[in-house]
Amino acid sequence: MNLLAWFRRPSTDDREVRAEIWRLGNRHHGWPLEGALSELEDPDLSAEHAQLLRACVRKLKAQPA
Repeated sequence: MNLLAWFRRPSTDDREVRAEIWRLGNRHHGWPLEGALSELEDPDLSAEHAQLLRACVRKLKAQPA
């Protein structure tokens, strides 16, 4: 992948982030933030899924407690 392709990568869509947060909550029994953080530690994680999980973490951390 060249440098220009890296910068032209589309940002993660807000709908995708919301849907993934919902799935994380289901997979991790109501704890989507903790689930996303644990899934990010997977060494076999694809770059696209890691980008989506990082967007989920940012959104979840930005929400008021």
